Amino acid sequence: MTWVQYTLGIVTVLSAIAAVALVWRTVAYMVSVIRLGEQDATRIGPFGPRFATMLKETLGHTRMLKWSHVGVFHWLVMVGFGGLFLALIEAFVEVWNPTFHLPLLGEWSVYSLFVEILGVGTVVGIGVLIVIRQLNNPRTKGRMSRFYGSNQGRAYFVEAIVFLEGLGILVVRGAKDALGVFDVPTWSAPVSKALGTILPASPTLVTVFAAVKVLSATIWLIVIAAKPTMGVAWHRFTAFPNIYFKRDDDGRKALGATRPMMSKGQVLELEKADPDEDTFGVGRVEDFTWKGLLDFTTCTECGRCQSQCPAWNTEKPLSPKLLVNALRDHAYDKAPYLLAGGSTDMAGDEVGITGDDAEARLAAIPEAARKEAERPLIGGEDVLGVIDPDILWSCTMCGACVEQCPVDIEHVDHIVDMRRYQVLIESEFPTELNSLFKNLENKGNPWGQNAKDRLEWTKSLDFEVPVVESELPAETEYLFWVGCAGAFDDGQKKTVQATAELLHRAGVDFAVLGSGETCTGDPARRSGNEFVFQMLAQQNVETLNGVFEKREAGTRKIVTTCPHCLNTLGREYPQLDGHYEVVHHTQLLNKLVREKKLVPVNAPAGEETGPVTYHDPCYLGRHNEVYEDPRDLVGAAGATLSEMPRHADRSMCCGAGGARMWMEERIGKRINFTRAEEAAETLTKAGGGDEPSGTLAVGCPFCRTMMTDGVNQTAGDSVQVKDVSQMLLAAVRRGDPAPEPTPEPEPTPEPVVAAEAGDTADTDAQAGSESATEPGATPEQESEPTAEPVAADTTGEAAPTTETPAVATPEPEVAEEAARQDPAPAGSDGASSTGTAAPSSSGNGSSNGSTPEQATQERSSEN
Repeated sequence: MTWVQYTLGIVTVLSAIAAVALVWRTVAYMVSVIRLGEQDATRIGPFGPRFATMLKETLGHTRMLKWSHVGVFHWLVMVGFGGLFLALIEAFVEVWNPTFHLPLLGEWSVYSLFVEILGVGTVVGIGVLIVIRQLNNPRTKGRMSRFYGSNQGRAYFVEAIVFLEGLGILVVRGAKDALGVFDVPTWSAPVSKALGTILPASPTLVTVFAAVKVLSATIWLIVIAAKPTMGVAWHRFTAFPNIYFKRDDDGRKALGATRPMMSKGQVLELEKADPDEDTFGVGRVEDFTWKGLLDFTTCTECGRCQSQCPAWNTEKPLSPKLLVNALRDHAYDKAPYLLAGGSTDMAGDEVGITGDDAEARLAAIPEAARKEAERPLIGGEDVLGVIDPDILWSCTMCGACVEQCPVDIEHVDHIVDMRRYQVLIESEFPTELNSLFKNLENKGNPWGQNAKDRLEWTKSLDFEVPVVESELPAETEYLFWVGCAGAFDDGQKKTVQATAELLHRAGVDFAVLGSGETCTGDPARRSGNEFVFQMLAQQNVETLNGVFEKREAGTRKIVTTCPHCLNTLGREYPQLDGHYEVVHHTQLLNKLVREKKLVPVNAPAGEETGPVTYHDPCYLGRHNEVYEDPRDLVGAAGATLSEMPRHADRSMCCGAGGARMWMEERIGKRINFTRAEEAAETLTKAGGGDEPSGTLAVGCPFCRTMMTDGVNQTAGDSVQVKDVSQMLLAAVRRGDPAPEPTPEPEPTPEPVVAAEAGDTADTDAQAGSESATEPGATPEQESEPTAEPVAADTTGEAAPTTETPAVATPEPEVAEEAARQDPAPAGSDGASSTGTAAPSSSGNGSSNGSTPEQATQERSSEN
């Protein structure tokens, strides 16, 4: 051996020993930090399903491949990182002996091809990822770069090491081939053989190349051992346990149901909770579960969550990535204090390190850690808070961050837990939520309306809607959960009326609870008020269990038009022993169409309403994975769907989730305006004109409110916002037989006067119909009889009268044409509301703490 081999051999061995020792120490430290979190026994098993999910998501790259152009190349890098481990071992020996190869495998052509593919794949993969990072560099794209806020220096270091590792494989093999000691077929090492033709035959060159490969790996390990918060590197190891310990053992993403409030590893029963002993949400970083701390450690800083976040994309301070990174850095900076036994109570007084030697023990803790321990978890710059309140309350809980995260970080659950502490312990939350909480607690709905008015929407239907007061009759198949918006919001009433008529036409036996229904508690839970949520949920569970008392599992069927109700009833009520089969109205209606119980008819030529685009509600799509049923119904209604750039699991939120429906947007651009502009651009392209026109289809009352407001403010009257059920009902009604013509009335002695009288009667009848749904009218005013009562207009089409008016009946062709006309104002499908319910007789209906009239004025003045 030469002096070069001795020297480099000793250096590589010493570097490997140092790397292993430092990494071992850092891993032990990271485990100790993660174990500081609260207990969570729900993550432990069962082993089989969890292990299978881990293999599927890592080796199959199922989450990464959602962005296929990135996922494929990242897969090559990942496989190369693990698959080339034996090549690294071989390189250790090659430093000392350039002619060495692994026994049995070293000159096996199949293994050689395997290594060649991994080496080339690693170089190509990391090369493409480097280019992608530069094309999306924050220097040029600013906030719109998903890497904005990430530590670019650390990322460049990791990319350089990966490139060297992949290239090192190829050049070592090429140098050995040039030396004549690499006896494998050319087809099993084409790139290495090609390099061998241009490299000199030198054993020293093999030693040098092998040493560079080994040192690049050991230096990388030494650097990351010094930086336990270097997620861009550590995720290569922590991603596996983080995916294994994900919330649901069946592999489902941490969406849908919110985790119940936990304390000491158990679900917290509020009636028995002790504020001095139990944790109410998360008020300190150590109040997160150990899985939460593992989440923070695992973040790769890839920024996928940030790129999809509606708050970040509308210039608000919330970035899911930066929030997680801030919590990670705070946890590790505070860890020396916590590991020494330090702890404070809710007043901030030290309760962990006490006794005669307390001062000495505190002094032994690094000053930086002690100062970090004094920082509040939530607070503004004036108190050096880790997370600014504006960041915490900007979240719409749409789930886009969780959907896109390749390592299964559970952002939404962590945000809910922090909100819980702020609401229940600190009483620090946006002022608008005061009205929301008061209305939910006292009136059972967000707008403070009276329960007796929950059936107002049924009064203008031309059939009876059964109301169940005790046990559901045996012949009734579905309980129709109307929801607060469906009962009180003028716009959403059209959706529930359309759905009810379609179910009636299809012969589906259904009933409603009427005044027995109350809010599911979704806005309370998402805003952190677990107390109000449980109060409402327990009341509803008691009611529903009574309604379904003698029904077996599989027959407790509920249909609802609200995805938030769908999610809460179906996914969260089981936490309170409420088990029901809940479907969205689009799912049930699509089933009825497939079974031919509803037969939609396409509009005649020349009567098309223009292009249609569909907005995916977050709680229907990402949270409950219902994407196809609403789209099938749009097609069944005879429309051609034009998708927005962001749709399905990448759909942009309307801005109303996470109780944001009842909070004003005071920072950045309104989310619903941004989404409405995207819809308008899509409809403009689909229509082939210069201005947007057509229909924006929705499937959620929150989305309908926000999109109506957004469209009215950005696109104008040429774009209509309609629920999918309204579109389907219009198509089904086209198949109705034309009304039979009535005989012409006998001429009167004074035909001119008679004609005028008929016109007047017709005008009065129309006026009566309009006043029945006049914007802002109280339920009592809406139910007042008119001179000529008419059936409800649930789709914006003219409804048949219930009495024969004293006017001449038009010819059949004219009558059929009139039946197709849509008198609703374009752009609003007749909805007069932008999210506020008609005020009750008590006058305390509110949105953001104001009356509907005030809310409208506020929107007008702000926009």
